[in-house]
Amino acid sequence: MIIDIYSLFPEYFRGPFTSSIIARAQKAHLAEIHTHNIRDAATDRHKTCDDSPYGGGAGMVMKAEPVFQTVEQFYCGGPIIFLAPQGKVFNQKTAERLSSENRLSFICGHYEGVDERIIQHLATEVISLGDFVLTGGEPAVAVVADAVIRLIPGVLGNENSSADESHTSGLLEYPQYTRPAVFREWAAPTELLSGSHAEIFRWRRRQSLRKTLLLRPDMFTIWRQINSPLTKEDTKILAELNNEGLL
Repeated sequence: MIIDIYSLFPEYFRGPFTSSIIARAQKAHLAEIHTHNIRDAATDRHKTCDDSPYGGGAGMVMKAEPVFQTVEQFYCGGPIIFLAPQGKVFNQKTAERLSSENRLSFICGHYEGVDERIIQHLATEVISLGDFVLTGGEPAVAVVADAVIRLIPGVLGNENSSADESHTSGLLEYPQYTRPAVFREWAAPTELLSGSHAEIFRWRRRQSLRKTLLLRPDMFTIWRQINSPLTKEDTKILAELNNEGLL
């Protein structure tokens, strides 16, 4: 996958994309990330890419012209994504969909916002990370790109890693433990030490269902609707959880 990022501050991405899994993905040629400086398209000596908003108001607005020129110079296909509160909230399903693309482009907003014509006539998709405000689009783009790149086949190494994670199955992931079996006075669950694959699987499934019920009942409701009718094992586990007063 090739990712093009259009930003006023491309140096921001030196940290997020030069370490850990994303760095290894690039080294293995599974992902290729290019950053493009929007200021390079500015024509004045100050490299101005913002102006005061029509109609007045606080702050400055990113100009349409340098953004259009930069994207049009390097664009080679695929979705052009803009991160903004008005977009559809980003989730694992969106990450999975985007991970199947050969090429993605991201436009990073800044200041008080961008000229609406960038959103209306250049971006092909608008995505939101949630109901909060960041200093610019760069952190949001880094998050989305990370979530997408790690789903590319071969990036994680173990293809089962992403399949068991929270949100992938529609449920929260079960708790994880490692050595030592007893840390201070806290012991790892005996089921995980049993060596029985069936016992371990059932414990993990029960914990995943229990955790989702307790912490994300909204997720559980959606999961139950999608997975109706339930398997015999899930029905049995939910009956046990019901006896605990969780249902």
